[in-house]
Amino acid sequence: MTRLLDLCSLIRSKNAGPFTLTFDFMCHDRAAYEQVCASGVLNPQLFAELYGAEPESVLIVHHDLAQAVKVSFPRPIRQGDVHDRDCYGGQQYAPLIDLPVQAIGD
Repeated sequence: MTRLLDLCSLIRSKNAGPFTLTFDFMCHDRAAYEQVCASGVLNPQLFAELYGAEPESVLIVHHDLAQAVKVSFPRPIRQGDVHDRDCYGGQQYAPLIDLPVQAIGD
């Protein structure tokens, strides 16, 4: 099965202010973008399970022209908190790179 990393030229996470975490998934081409979107793999439940976000607080935006998907949700721990282990949010993407993505029609 194809991994998310195989379809994206860039997968990253970062802070969008001290209270929000955001992820960018920039696909190699139109076919890869359509596969990611059609699979439904990037969904609120996934981010709830992996990051403790409330599913209703997960915002998923599909940028057709950029062939990219952006996902944002409130950080479980605000930036700079004594318990914050990733102050910039730049390491949070790691569990997603090997995520299996079904091919269209499978």
